[in-house]
Amino acid sequence: MPLKSKKYNSEYAIEMEKITKSFLGGSIIANKDVDISVKRGEIHALVGENGAGKSTLMSILFGLYQPTSGIIKVNGKEVVITNPIKANKLGIGMVHQHFKLVDVNTVWENIALGSEITTAGFILNKNKIKTELTEIMNKYNLHVDLEAKIEKISVGMQQRVEILKILYRKADILVFDEPTAVLTPQQIDGLLNVMLDLKKDGKTIIFISHKIDEIKRVADTATVIRRGKKIVDINVSDVKGNEIAEAMVGRKLVEIKNPHTKPLTNVPLLEVLNLTVKKASNPKINGLETFNLVVRPGEIVAVAGVEGNGQKELVEAITGLSKATSGGVLFKEINVLDGNIAQRYDLGMSHIPEDRHKYGMLLDFTVQDNIVSQEINKIPFSKFGIINKRAISRYAQSVIKDFDVRGSRNGSAIARGLSGGNQQKVVVGREMRKEHDLLVVVQPTRGLDIGAIEYIHSEILKEKAEGKGILLVSYELNEVMALADRIVVLNDGKLVGEIAGADAKKEYIGALMAGQKMEGVKK
Repeated sequence: MPLKSKKYNSEYAIEMEKITKSFLGGSIIANKDVDISVKRGEIHALVGENGAGKSTLMSILFGLYQPTSGIIKVNGKEVVITNPIKANKLGIGMVHQHFKLVDVNTVWENIALGSEITTAGFILNKNKIKTELTEIMNKYNLHVDLEAKIEKISVGMQQRVEILKILYRKADILVFDEPTAVLTPQQIDGLLNVMLDLKKDGKTIIFISHKIDEIKRVADTATVIRRGKKIVDINVSDVKGNEIAEAMVGRKLVEIKNPHTKPLTNVPLLEVLNLTVKKASNPKINGLETFNLVVRPGEIVAVAGVEGNGQKELVEAITGLSKATSGGVLFKEINVLDGNIAQRYDLGMSHIPEDRHKYGMLLDFTVQDNIVSQEINKIPFSKFGIINKRAISRYAQSVIKDFDVRGSRNGSAIARGLSGGNQQKVVVGREMRKEHDLLVVVQPTRGLDIGAIEYIHSEILKEKAEGKGILLVSYELNEVMALADRIVVLNDGKLVGEIAGADAKKEYIGALMAGQKMEGVKK
């Protein structure tokens, strides 16, 4: 039965009153006297900078944390949510920013885990589970191969699995924690449409985000949180200009734009020659084919394209994460294809990877250990094998301050405990601050709030001004157009066109991304 036909004592699905949450004996205040009321059947955005306390507040609602003080009401009734099982029983489901899936199990096994349908109380009824899931998938257009293993499906499909998990448990109140942070633009469109369909069916959605365009597209109300405190509730339909973004950061925003100055020299810093790389997911076919690219000192070259068209293979071959089939990668006129990753670092290459967890961090090490991890064997961090803890701490704290890494406890916090956005800041800060001449950067602002994006973009342009070469891979066309001197477009593993950044138009880039040819585009 749809939620909207049920009888309730309150117009609000969720009311959180004077919620305070502190950690470490009160030394860290994540939330301070936060009030939030979510009307039944609406999409309610919860927005704020990285580390503002959004995820903590929703983790309290889902029973992962207990509030230090304050009360929670669900459908007008005061409740104590001691754990996620209790939250599920109250009709609350949560899609976490970092998915909670078992890679080696199938899709249907992950969805049913803990809520299995059985016959005679102990025999797993696989057919009934799959029938129910098929009905849900058809209803909300959330199709995914139920027999596929999680490790074999895309990030976008994994997110669908997480949504199906909570719908399978018959949740009426759905919490999405930064749901678009790891998705391509096409996947984002699909997810936002799913959210609107869920709303039409009477579901209540709390949408944690800092992407203003997405909030304007789907949200009815936005609650802004800054440094753990509620700032304002905004009726999204009444929003004008940068009202939400400026409430988030507490100041006016500055537009960042590439001045498109010429490279320092025409001598290439990085030269990719006829590079062919096998597809990581299917070694029988080429993911990148006879690809050529030049990056010069003092220029930003962006690679645009729909995800899965060779960007991963290009970046991993350049940075040493995978082997190429043929071709060459010249960095400072040295072919580094047969060298290891350490050689590339020693030559002056920095790499901000797309997957910060898999390639960018040691999650169970401290923040300061992560910041110096690549240079721990060098002066001033060590000498003759003896670690200089004071030098490590001093350097780490300077990076933490410059990149506004919140929750780091001066570098002593474990990296796994930071929010996704602050983890990203650690990786970006480390790679930008260490000595380098070339920055290979993939999705640099993924998961970051608008204030952090503004800062990172300005830092990338500062790298250009200092004469460094930047190879930027991004699925955000606005980011590509704001930063790039030249834009090369990949389609099906091949270079299909090149556009000067100063002349770039979305329709040109979009047409090339789709494999179309357009007059006026440099080939």
